[in-house]
Amino acid sequence: MESPLPSLLTNGERYQKAFQVYNNHSSDSQVMQDFINNRFHDIMSRTINGKSHINVLGIGSGPGDLDLELLSTLHLKNPDMMVDSEVVEPIAELISKYKELVSQNPGLDYIKWKWNNMTVQEFEKDWKEKERTNKFDFIHMFEMLYYVEDMKATVNFFQGLLNKDGKLIICLLAGDCGWAKLDKTYGHRFCIPEISFVVSDKVKQHLDSGGVSYQSYLLPSEIDITECFIEGNEEGELLLDFLTEGLNFKKSAPPELKAGIMELLHGVSVESNGKIILTANFEVIAVDQLS
Repeated sequence: MESPLPSLLTNGERYQKAFQVYNNHSSDSQVMQDFINNRFHDIMSRTINGKSHINVLGIGSGPGDLDLELLSTLHLKNPDMMVDSEVVEPIAELISKYKELVSQNPGLDYIKWKWNNMTVQEFEKDWKEKERTNKFDFIHMFEMLYYVEDMKATVNFFQGLLNKDGKLIICLLAGDCGWAKLDKTYGHRFCIPEISFVVSDKVKQHLDSGGVSYQSYLLPSEIDITECFIEGNEEGELLLDFLTEGLNFKKSAPPELKAGIMELLHGVSVESNGKIILTANFEVIAVDQLS
């Protein structure tokens, strides 16, 4: 069996650089901001209506930018509501960034924070060992279900932690976009072997099979990957690391794998105004509490 590439997740510093390059070359941030501004509060309105306090759990929250956007939006609609926010993030450097971001933003005194430097699997194990029984009104998983061994069990576990009228919000790549086609074709070469590639369609199929109520929202997005095809371009190399989850992909990948991935990337992208554009659509799935 072919060995997977060294994982980008093992190097927090390079991951942060690669993530920043991705943000600079992608419309993801703007698309997500539009979703938060135009749809998020409506999704959460029943959950927070009349509440003086809510419990929030963020899974794979990274440096915290998105968490603060979500919590700030809820606060604007319900300024008297207090929040207990618990965070699960496996990369210590990103938790440090998160704490720094909080310290730089005044007016967050309505939030009480708890950070957990652990994987989602470690969090679930710790939760069961401590026999915790508290529930959450809002749990969010933005682009993190790619990193779990059993997507179905993970979704079921966290859905079971929801309070009455609570929401579990999941965001993943949509299955028909160019980036998803890359992962479907080569995912076994650049991810942990026991973890299978997950797209939004698989989550919806799982929810449908259990008769679970949810709402879904497609977020069209794209990435400018032009620099990935420029030999020696540092930002292009970092972006390839992020797309493949490989550490120093250009240096660590075998020649045949590099050639195959570059050919596929070009084949599933479109050229526009001298740029090479990869579709990277996302889907948000808002899951209801178990009935």
